[in-house]
Amino acid sequence: PASPERKRFTPDELGFDPDDLRRKYRAERDRRLRPDGAAQYRRAAGEFGYYATDPYTDRVERAGVRDRVEAVVVGAGFGGLLTAARLREAGVQEIRMVDEAGDFGGTWYWNRYPGIHCDIESYEYLPLLEEVGYVPKWRYAPGEEIRQHAIAVARHYDLYRDTLFHTRVTELRWDEDASGWQVRTDRGDEFRARYVVVSSGTLTQPKLPGIPGIETFRGHTFHTSRWDYGYTGGSPDGGLDRLADKKVGVVGTGATGIQVIPHLGRDAGQLYVFQRTPSSVDVRGNRPTDPAWAASLQPGWQRERMDNFLTIVTGGHADADLVGDGWTSTGRLQRQMLSGIVDTGLPVEDREYFDEIADFRKMNEIRARVDEVVTDPATAELLKPWYRYMCKRPTFSDFYLQTFNRPNVTLVDTADFGGITRMTENAVVVGDREYEVDCVVFATGFEVGISGILSGTLPVYGRDGTPLLQSWSQGPKTLHGFYSHGFPNLFHLGSLQNATAVNFAHILQEQATHIGAVVAEARKRDARYVEPTAGAQEAWVATVRANARDTSAFLTECTPGYYNNEGKPRPAGNSFAPGPIVFHDLLRRWRTDGGMDDVLVGA
Repeated sequence: PASPERKRFTPDELGFDPDDLRRKYRAERDRRLRPDGAAQYRRAAGEFGYYATDPYTDRVERAGVRDRVEAVVVGAGFGGLLTAARLREAGVQEIRMVDEAGDFGGTWYWNRYPGIHCDIESYEYLPLLEEVGYVPKWRYAPGEEIRQHAIAVARHYDLYRDTLFHTRVTELRWDEDASGWQVRTDRGDEFRARYVVVSSGTLTQPKLPGIPGIETFRGHTFHTSRWDYGYTGGSPDGGLDRLADKKVGVVGTGATGIQVIPHLGRDAGQLYVFQRTPSSVDVRGNRPTDPAWAASLQPGWQRERMDNFLTIVTGGHADADLVGDGWTSTGRLQRQMLSGIVDTGLPVEDREYFDEIADFRKMNEIRARVDEVVTDPATAELLKPWYRYMCKRPTFSDFYLQTFNRPNVTLVDTADFGGITRMTENAVVVGDREYEVDCVVFATGFEVGISGILSGTLPVYGRDGTPLLQSWSQGPKTLHGFYSHGFPNLFHLGSLQNATAVNFAHILQEQATHIGAVVAEARKRDARYVEPTAGAQEAWVATVRANARDTSAFLTECTPGYYNNEGKPRPAGNSFAPGPIVFHDLLRRWRTDGGMDDVLVGA
């Protein structure tokens, strides 16, 4: 960035006019704003519930469970797996996992679409690599490798033993006399647990666009998180041979669409890509893991690499960039929206200006790449993202843009029509033009925040039968985001009053480590409850609010998407704004400096 003495650049010095770009960004945002906001989508429930049905594992009928375990973990994705692993290391033997899926893996269980890979380098993203003794085969691992790793973690920590799959927890109720939780499920289970950990995720339920006439379409449809290989043929590696004579439409060009569209474009007879807002698409550069590098790794290598990545992308100082990819090169831009350390060497106005200039430069680079790759100028123009870098989750691909050079692939821009206009028995309609299709694939993502405690889909009743959401009627009240006064032995995972970062698997690992340490100390002291004092809870809520970073101005200028609640940003202030590096250090000091006394009761 410029020195503190240099306050502004001229358009000639920059090679572009910031005012022109700001006007362009606002115009592109306004083209896409809809008065119905997030209500433009519909749930995969009721008459559309079949979109959420598990296509991978048969449901097995069983009798209801009536017993007691020491700990129950709601959710068998990475958050649940990590927490169960740390509980096992803390000496907890009776651990029950509960998940609506048919196996471990969370999002990697559900998402098996062709082309699926992690977009964070796998050496940092896949948890517990050293514990399990595994090095990923690819720099950015494919989904099946990640799913198999989740299974390996479960086996390593003996977590299959008491797990209930295809099961949804429907109620948690504290029993003071028994000093534990009564857990009820949709399978008729009624069992008890001393500790409950909720790690049900925030992006779990597929959502569908509320397109008029969607129910009248007589062709084939499915959501990317429930991929129908019986219809398409092939596998997550591609080879969708049954689409060779099919006209296929795909709705959605976010992180999932970027990965799946190259395969559909290669294998379908005709592909129509229905796009509301283009993603920013940077270079991926995936490659197999170098065996010599893997053999050279020393104990502690993954922790070192994870810490290095997290430090760089959240604003800390690192002597070297061990990862060197698209994420670590844009850490400054990510902090516009995500929590992290902020450079205080400049006045706020100057810092925001220089950050915006860096953002313009990066997005100009991404738009220039579109022109370099896509041969048709009109198509290239439609594929250019006109917004700030973190308005949508950045994507990376060496195949996506190239797909639009295929003669069988047509990009259909829907921005001027508020999205797809309607569907008929055999076509998708945009404006007054019909596109006949045999199949429509919905790459439309997930409902945000509808699962678990916050949504009310999992009712929680604490001491004296008080509902958790009633207790939080004036806003969430926790200590460090993990537990709440009046709800003993209940832990939450997630970013609420906690920290967040682009590699959320690292965040979950730190959270799991903390919960494991607290439970280990509770068992050591023979504490009856893990429950924060009201004073400690109030102090933490005040700390979160005092440090809150208001991102609403940034998000309001963004094109609509799930980051900004479809153009209607939610109130700020429920994450720890100084970021995960500061937060994780705070937790470590809390654990060693007497903090446990604020949560362990009845020793």
